[in-house]
Amino acid sequence: MVSSSRLTITLASLLCLVWLLTVSSPATASFTCRSGGTCDAIIDYTLPNATTYNAVKKLFHVKNLRFLLGVNNLPIDTPADQKLPANQTIKIPFPCLCRNGTGISNKRPTYTVVPGDFLSHIVSDIFANLFTVQELQTVNNITDPNVIQPGDKLWVPLPCSCDDVDGEKVVHYGRLVAAGNTVDAIAQQYNVSQDTLLKLNGLSDPKELIAGSVLDVPLKACQSMVSNTSLDYPLLVPNDTYFFTAANCVTCKCDAANNWTLQCQPSQIKSSLWKSCPSMQCQGLDSFYIGNVTSSDCNSAACAYAGYSNQTIFTTSTQSTCPASTASEMRSGTWRWNIILVAIHLALLSASYLR
Repeated sequence: MVSSSRLTITLASLLCLVWLLTVSSPATASFTCRSGGTCDAIIDYTLPNATTYNAVKKLFHVKNLRFLLGVNNLPIDTPADQKLPANQTIKIPFPCLCRNGTGISNKRPTYTVVPGDFLSHIVSDIFANLFTVQELQTVNNITDPNVIQPGDKLWVPLPCSCDDVDGEKVVHYGRLVAAGNTVDAIAQQYNVSQDTLLKLNGLSDPKELIAGSVLDVPLKACQSMVSNTSLDYPLLVPNDTYFFTAANCVTCKCDAANNWTLQCQPSQIKSSLWKSCPSMQCQGLDSFYIGNVTSSDCNSAACAYAGYSNQTIFTTSTQSTCPASTASEMRSGTWRWNIILVAIHLALLSASYLR
């Protein structure tokens, strides 16, 4: 039989090996962030176990289920208790904080230690190696990894960034690299150049990409009419996602196929700021509200979301009409067609008469 002392040494060795593997996990990443300030970010999360959307929301302290559904472009009526299988990867929205040249999640999410927890277990078995034990120790000022107590609240350091890329505001997405992925394929998928991806992630060669790593991918956002005085400026909604804003009164969707133009409309859900959502009617356009669009030949009108304040929701309208010359040409063209049709009709009658 194995002696208790030898078994203790063996278990200690195994725990040490697990800790070392976790620290050197290829999934860890440190994103460059020199801009300072805060922003919204996204990261992939591969479910260690079967769970539900509601459980994921609670784990990552996502404020509302609809924000989790929106970033994954899932129907808004998706049940919170819908079952999710282990190993499925979903996107997690979270707030990012830039400091000391890098970015980490801005005090959210946090994790509350339960009996039997140890740091490598929290890192690998709960948060799927999105950060290292060393990073968890550093942000929580833990000098001894063996000294954590049930009830302790740990700041979870997800990697992120708020920097502009190539002079453009973007949403930084921590994308998990799957086996067989290439830098070129990922660049094409997300409409970004290979050189930008390499530079952003400190890679000198595409061959340095490692399966299981977290790649900083800058997501282009749809163009919006939101004013820089709005409480939600800059409103950055990436392709194939939707987002609730204006105290939940407005929902905005980005679809690259729609010329990268943000499409917003009333959300029809309860406001988090007002008893009822303020008017969203466009000034100068009777019975026209945010999201309304009309088009007929060269005449068109649209009402777009332009931001909000504590008192109101801003709108902006666009209108275009046919130039006078175009309208005249259209009328003259109509008359020409009428003359041609009359001539054809008379020719047919004549041919019938001659027979």
